[in-house]
This record gives sequence, C-alpha cells and structure tokens, in this order.
Amino acid sequence: MHWIWTSLFWLCPAVVHGGKVLVFPFDGSHWINMKVIIEELHSRGHQISVVRQTDSWYVKESSPFYTSIAVDIESGFDEDFIKTFVSELLEIHREGKSAWTRFKLELEQAQKLSEFHVKLCNGLEKIFRNKELIESIKEANYDLVLTDPAVPTGVILAHYLKLPLVLNVRWTTHGEGHFSVAPSPISYIPMTGTELSDKMSFAQRVLNVIAFAFNEYQIAWNISPHYKALIAKYFDSDADYLSMFQAADLWLMRVDFVFEFPRPTMPNVVYMGGFQCKPARPLPRHLEEFVQSSGEHGVIIMSLGTLIADLPHDLAEAIAGAFARLPQKVIWRYKGVRPANLGNNTLVVDWMPQNDLLGHPKIKLFVAHGGTNGLQEAIYHGVPILGLPLIFDQHDNLFRIEERGAGKNIQISSMNQDNFLEGIQEVLTEPSYRTNMQRLSRLHRDQPMKPLDTAIWWIEFVMRHKGAAHLRTESYRLPWYSYYCVDVMLLLGGAVLLIFGTFAVILKYLLHLCLRNKKKQD
Repeated sequence: MHWIWTSLFWLCPAVVHGGKVLVFPFDGSHWINMKVIIEELHSRGHQISVVRQTDSWYVKESSPFYTSIAVDIESGFDEDFIKTFVSELLEIHREGKSAWTRFKLELEQAQKLSEFHVKLCNGLEKIFRNKELIESIKEANYDLVLTDPAVPTGVILAHYLKLPLVLNVRWTTHGEGHFSVAPSPISYIPMTGTELSDKMSFAQRVLNVIAFAFNEYQIAWNISPHYKALIAKYFDSDADYLSMFQAADLWLMRVDFVFEFPRPTMPNVVYMGGFQCKPARPLPRHLEEFVQSSGEHGVIIMSLGTLIADLPHDLAEAIAGAFARLPQKVIWRYKGVRPANLGNNTLVVDWMPQNDLLGHPKIKLFVAHGGTNGLQEAIYHGVPILGLPLIFDQHDNLFRIEERGAGKNIQISSMNQDNFLEGIQEVLTEPSYRTNMQRLSRLHRDQPMKPLDTAIWWIEFVMRHKGAAHLRTESYRLPWYSYYCVDVMLLLGGAVLLIFGTFAVILKYLLHLCLRNKKKQD
C-alpha cells in the first residue's frame, strides 16, 4: 500500500491542469537557479514563456523547456559591463580594509547602479510602447508572472498586466529581500555589507543603523526617482514603486535558517534554500580518473562563480603557488592566463560539474568566492569552505559560514601565497570545520519536503487560487506615520499631556485657593 500511495503521489502532478507562466529573469548566476524552477515546472506540464533581452548572455533564445519572447531592449547587465564593473570593484577591495576604501566602493556602486536603472527604465518604456507585444502577452492568458526582483522590470510588468506575482528572490533592487516584506528590527538583523551577526554590541548597532540609513538614502535618491515618471505615466495615481514589490503574492526565498540568522518573517515568504542541490551524479571519465589519482590525500576544488572568470596576475600566481605546495590534487575553474607556477597536481578547467564534485567522497575542501548557489551546494554535501570574498554580498555570506564554524575566510586585500596556504591547511587539518559543515548538512536535509518541491507546490497554489492575497500583509498600503503608529503616539501623547495639564491647572487653582483662605484667616 505504501508503494501504491507513493506512486500515486508522484503521478498526480502529471495529470494536474497545466498552467501558463510568464518568466522575467535576471541574467548571470541568477538565471542558473531560475532555470532549475523552469525545468521543474515544464516537467509537471506547465507552459513557460521567458522574456529575453537582446544582450542576454546566459538566457538562450531556444530551449526545450520554454518559449522565448524576444524584446528589443538592453538589460544593462551584459557580459562586458559586468566584467568591467567586477574588475573595478576588485581593484578597490585590494586597496585594503578601511573607511576610505568602503566609501570608494559605495560611490562606485552607486554610480553604476544609477546608470543601470536608467537603462532598465528606458527598456520598460520601450516594452510599454510596444502595443503589439503587450497585446500578445495579454492574449496569452498567463496564470502568473515569475520574476527575480534583483531587477524591477518583471515586478512592474506584472502589475501592468494585473497578473499574480511570484518572486524567486534573495535580493531585490534595494537590498536583501526580507527588508522589503517582513519586519526587520535592525537591533539584531544585520544589514548587508556590515559583516555583522545577530549578536551586536552597542558600537555594532550604531554601525548597523548607519548602514540602514545609507541604504534608505540610496533607494530614495539613486533608485526610486528613475521610475517615478514612468509609473505616473502608465499606472493609477496611487501606484507606488516600492509597494509593487510588497504587493507580490509569494516570495520564494533562496535561503533557509541553517544559513540565515533567525529573524521575523511573513506568511507569504516560502523558504527554498538549496533547491538547486541534488545528489551527485557520476563524474565524466577524465575527471573521475583525476580525482581517484589523489589517493588518500583527496581533492580540493576552487571556483569563483559565473561573474569572475579571471583574477589579477599576482593573485592567480599566489593561488597557483600555494596549490603546488599541497599533496592534494586540485581542480580549479579558471579562465584567465595560465599561471607560470602552476603545479602538476592542479587541473585548470573552463567549467566543472560543481554539484557532482562536491558530492564526491574524495573532495576535502571547497575554495569559494561566497555566491549563494555555491554555498548552498557546499552545505548540502557537507564540504567545508575556504572563503575568498570578493564583491557584493559575498563577504556577508561567507561570514555566516565562518560564524557557524564551517569555514575560514581570507580577505583578498591581504592575501598572499603563504597565508592562502595556511588557510587551506587549517581547514583541512582541523576536524571541527568538516564536523560543523556536516552538521549544517544534516539540518538542511531534514525537511518534510524537498525545497524544490515546496517551491513548485506554492507556485501551483498561486495558479489554482489566482493569487495569494490572504497571505499578504496590507501594511504596504499604510503611510509611514501609520505603519510606525506615529499618529497614534501623538494622539496618546497629546491626551496624556492634556490630562496632566488639566490636573496641574486644577492643582494650581486649589493651591491658590488655599493660600488665599489662609491669608484671610491671618
């Protein structure tokens, strides 16, 4: 009977009415995990259409899993832009860890952010002007829009089309996703970029408040103004840019609380951290032979993700030199100029099956830049990490791993061959790193449903019920003074002052009366 019920459970999705999903993705590593959801939705009988921009570099025009809708606009996130931007940020990081360096980083990011949003806004204007495209999308009768809110285009388009909205999210355009949808007390919830935990000293809370204020400034001056005129032109007068994000039906959050610090959340936030992870498949023959040749020493793998293909020459030489001094074999995903001091134990590849390697019993260590996808795969397979945080959220991601004792981090500004080698040897020889990471792996895997199944179930839930408004708080409709009860506090404060003022006047009058009677008696 158990076998029969299990078979029926897995067969049911195949006979469920297929829905129609319009996907507006974000390129780069974000597309990699969006593609996992698309393929799973396709396998369950849903029709997927993906909006593809002219400068897409990861989103392919043709696929067996989706139909692409070509739009003649630039995303602003093409390969040349991101390579140049990443190189500039990396050079600033290498100047050292100081207030001046941080200021330069924020200034550079703010400038590029503003340029990026100008392009996005122009692209949206083009889409709205293309009446033929808009009509064809409307006539397709989509059940929902699935988008990555790291860019606002899909969010705004969903509201324009009046379709239910599902977000595949960790980041929105304005920062970490929770800050847009859930109560976020900054007394114990660290801002991205601060490298703080949920246990802050007074000085750290001051820093966190400053970071929060700066982020609000960025939103108010470098992001929202770009969309104000556009929204006023194409939406009702009460439409608001930030509220469009908060009005989403469902937030599929790409973290879980094995990785994230505990914090308040909301009913329409569904956690699917590690949804892209899966059991390791057999390696290609040449890789399996290389891995097996490592003997008892095992293998180290290194990857710096999709956005960082190469490194400054001196850094690459330092890494290669450290690897050459190890007894372990090394597989290094690297597209830059081959370092002259590369050891015979190091295999340099353009691409590697990262998930399958991490799941191989011979893998002893993962040298990683700190992208969310790679960290989740390392947690899933229980492989300790030596972190080389470079840009964006990577410092905070790897700080969370280090806080849990599952890895060690080396700052790129101070890294050289010797301290890089010391870091590798420490993580390899100190058993607590592997023990702690394997504990995180057990916690992560101990769930009633697989994260991907949870995500798909909730997407289909939104399809079945034409949205999920009953899970969504209406707080975003409140003005700030109502949200924080400033008006209520002013009223109650005024009432208290009135009562005390009246009491003081009466007391003064009675005192005056007593003194006057006393004078008469004298």
